[in-house]
Amino acid sequence: MRLHHSTHRARIAAVAVAIVTMSVSAFGQSGQFRINEGVVSAAASQAAQAPAERTRQMSIDEAVKLALEQNLGIQIQRLDPQISDIGISQAKSFWSPQLSTNLSRQSQSQASTSALSGSARSIDNGQLNTGVGISQLLPTGANYTVNWNNQRRTTNSFFQNFSPQVSSNVFAQVSQPLLRNFRIDQIRQQVQNSVKLRDLSDIQLGALITQTTRAVRNAYWDLSYALDNLKAQQESLKLAQQSLSDNRKRVEIGTLAPIDIVQAQAEVASNEERVILAEAAIKRAQDNLRALILDPAAPDFWTTVFEPSDVAPFNEMAVDVDAAVRTALDKRSDLRSAKNSIERSDVDIRFLRNQILPEVNAQATYVSLGVGGTQLTPVDLREIGAGGVIPPRQIIASRGFGSVLGDVFQNAYPDWTIGVQIVYPLGTNTAEANLARARLQYQQAQTQLKNLEMQVATQVREFARQVQTNQKRVLSAKASRELQEKKLEAEEKKLAAGMSQSFFVFQAQRDLALARTAEIQAIADYNKSVVDFETIQTVPLGGGGGGLTTAGAGAIVQTGGNIRAQPQQ
Repeated sequence: MRLHHSTHRARIAAVAVAIVTMSVSAFGQSGQFRINEGVVSAAASQAAQAPAERTRQMSIDEAVKLALEQNLGIQIQRLDPQISDIGISQAKSFWSPQLSTNLSRQSQSQASTSALSGSARSIDNGQLNTGVGISQLLPTGANYTVNWNNQRRTTNSFFQNFSPQVSSNVFAQVSQPLLRNFRIDQIRQQVQNSVKLRDLSDIQLGALITQTTRAVRNAYWDLSYALDNLKAQQESLKLAQQSLSDNRKRVEIGTLAPIDIVQAQAEVASNEERVILAEAAIKRAQDNLRALILDPAAPDFWTTVFEPSDVAPFNEMAVDVDAAVRTALDKRSDLRSAKNSIERSDVDIRFLRNQILPEVNAQATYVSLGVGGTQLTPVDLREIGAGGVIPPRQIIASRGFGSVLGDVFQNAYPDWTIGVQIVYPLGTNTAEANLARARLQYQQAQTQLKNLEMQVATQVREFARQVQTNQKRVLSAKASRELQEKKLEAEEKKLAAGMSQSFFVFQAQRDLALARTAEIQAIADYNKSVVDFETIQTVPLGGGGGGLTTAGAGAIVQTGGNIRAQPQQ
C-alpha cells in the first residue's frame, strides 16, 4: 500500500479516532452512529501539533546500503580490525632497536694517607664519561648490544703516566639461541597469534555485516507485509460497510429483519479493530527498520517514514541442500572462527614444544680499545725530596682523541670472546606438563569442531526445509484465497435471491479476510525464509555453535622466578 502525505495522515488519524469512539445512538431499525465531536477535535489538534513526517520511498537494496553505512553495530565492529592492527604493532615493538646515551662528570678529592697514595697531600681526580649504544632483539631470537664509550680523566697522582688521559672503546656482544627459542619464542608466538586475532576480527566483522543485512531484508519484508495486511483489512472493512448499507436497504423494503443490521454493525466494528491493529503493526515495523538503517543522531530519525518500492515476490526456487551444506562448511563464520582458534592453538603447541628443548646459546663478544692523552715522565720514588716533594714531571708525548679513535676503529687492541652456554633443567620440567595439557586441549578442540560441523549441516538442512515448506504454504494459501472469493460471491448471490442469511455472508467475509492475510503472511514468510537460507550458509542465526577450547589455555609459565598461570586466549 502506498503511504500518504502528512496532511492526509493527520485527517486519517482524526477519522480513525472518531470511528473508535463512535457510539450507537439506537440499535433499532435506524442503527445510526453518533460521532463524538470533542474527541474528533482533540485528535485533529494533536495530529496538527505532531512533527511533520517525511515519506521516503526505498528499495530493499537501498535499505541494505544505508545499513552498511549508518548501522551502529557495524560502526562499532569496524573498530575491531583497527584495534587488532595496534595489537600486531605492539607485539612487533619488542623487535624495535633501543638507542641509549649517557653523559656524566665526576670530581673527587681524597686525603693522602700513605706514601703510596700517589700524592703528598691530597689526590684530586676528575672524570668525564660519554657514551652511546644500541641494542635490539631480532626476529631470529638473537639479541645484540653495541656500545661506544669515551672517557677523559685528570689526576695529580704520580702513579699515573697520563694526565689528562683519554680513552675510548667499542663493545659488541651477540647471543643466538640454537635450540630453545630458535624457531619460535614468546615474542614470535605473540606476533603470530596477533595476526590470527586480526583475521578473526575480519571474520567477525563480515559475520555482523551479513547478519545485519539479513535483519534489514527481513524488516523490509515485515514492513511490506504490514502495509499489504492493512490494505487487506481495509478491503474487508469496505465489504462489511457495503453489507451494512445493503442490509439497511433490505430492512427498509422489508426483506430482512432489523436484527440483521445489528449483526452487520458488529462486523464493521470488528473489521475496524483489525484495521487499527494493522496500522499499529506498520508503525512497529517502521521503527524496526528505522533502527537498523538510520543514524539515531539524524534530526529526522523519528519522522522519516519508509515506503517500500519492492513488492514481496514469490519466485519458486530449487533448493540444493547438499551444495548449501558444502558452502556452509566452507564459509560459515563460526566454523572459520573455530578453525582460527585451532590455528592459534597450533602456534601455542609449537611454542610449548620448543620450550622443552635445552637452552643452548652461542655468544660472541668483541672489544676494541684506544688510550691517549698527555704522557708524563714516570716518577722515581727515590727522587722524592724531603717532605714528600715530587720533582717536576716532563711531557714525553701527546696523543689526541683522533689518535685514540684510530686505535679503536683500526682494531689496534682487539679483545675477542666466543662461547656456548648450555642450561638444562633437572627434575620435573614445567614445559613438558604445559605441552601435554595443550595437546589434550587441541584434541578436544578438534572434536568440538567436528561436532560444530554436524550442527551446521543440521541447521542448513532445517532452513532448506523451511523454504520448501513456505513454497507449499504460498501455493495453498493462494488457492484458499481464490476459493474464499468464490464462496463469498456465491453467498452474496444467494442472499440477494433470498436463499441465504446475512450470517453466512459475514462468515464468508471473515474467511476471505483470513485467507488474504494468510496468503500475504505466507509470501512474507517465504521471502524471509529465502533470506535466512542464504544467510545460514554464511553465519549462524540465533546464536549457537558454542566455543572451542584453546590449546595452551591454563598453561604454567615461569617468568623471572615467579610461576603464573597463562590465561585462556
